Amino acid sequence: MFPYPEQYKNALPPLVTALIAVWAILGRAIAGLGSPVFYYPLLMMYPLILVCHLWLIWHAQGLKRLDQGFYALVHGALAFVVWTFAIMHLRDAGL
Repeated sequence: MFPYPEQYKNALPPLVTALIAVWAILGRAIAGLGSPVFYYPLLMMYPLILVCHLWLIWHAQGLKRLDQGFYALVHGALAFVVWTFAIMHLRDAGL
C-alpha cells in the first residue's frame, strides 16, 4: 500500500513528539493554565512514545532490533525533555 512502509513506521514516535509540542502550545492558548482537558492527555503522550518504540523493537528483525533500540534510547531521552517542558508550559504559574 505505502511505497516505504518502514519509514512510515519509524516516523511515528517523532510525530507524537511534535504533537506534544503543538498540544501544549494550543492548550495554553485556548484554555489557559492548568486545564485538565489538555493536561491529562499530555501526560499519556510520553508513555505512548515508549510503547511505539517497544512496538518498533518487537517488529524489527535481526540486527535492526539493535538499531531500533538505539533509536529508542536517543529519541526517548529527547522526547522526555520535550514532554517535561510541555508539562511546565501548561502548568506554569507565571512566577
